[in-house]
Amino acid sequence: MNSYVTGATIKSLRETKTLTQAELAQQLGVSDKAVSKWETGKGLPDISLLQPLAAALGVSLIELMNGEAVVNRNVSGNLMRSKFYVCPICGNVLHATGDALISCCGITLPPLEAEEPDAEHKLTMEKVEDEQFFTVCHPMTKQHYISFLAYVTSDRLQLVKLYPEGEAQTRFQLRGRGFVYFYCNKHGLFKQKI
Repeated sequence: MNSYVTGATIKSLRETKTLTQAELAQQLGVSDKAVSKWETGKGLPDISLLQPLAAALGVSLIELMNGEAVVNRNVSGNLMRSKFYVCPICGNVLHATGDALISCCGITLPPLEAEEPDAEHKLTMEKVEDEQFFTVCHPMTKQHYISFLAYVTSDRLQLVKLYPEGEAQTRFQLRGRGFVYFYCNKHGLFKQKI
């Protein structure tokens, strides 16, 4: 990820909006030579211009800084395309149903890649009345724990936040086929089909 907007990003976004350098410069109240310098890497926009620049180019400030525009074609919000994000600083759990730029505690978070559970992260299920009781056989210490369990179907998301020194278990009301996700703070995201 770029830590500051690049000339290639500005040029690409400007051309996508079919703006000339002069038109962009006029919107920002700078000279077209300033825009040319930014695009050729001979200068950078002042930090006070970043928000107006992002607005003129039709992207968010995070997209401008990241160097990519997010195009979310998942208009219907299909939960089966769920993406989870966990902040390594505060432990915040975030969810999206399509492409997104997620930021927490000042850092951009990548979507977590789910893996099949291994022997150290075994998920067990037990039917209890009209629910399923899920348990992850895993230590729950302050240094190594399961952060959350989530059950996702095409139209529902049930998420339970877990805490260190608690139990790595919960109940979900099953409604059709789906996936159970759980996140280990040391080994990442796991996913099992139900």
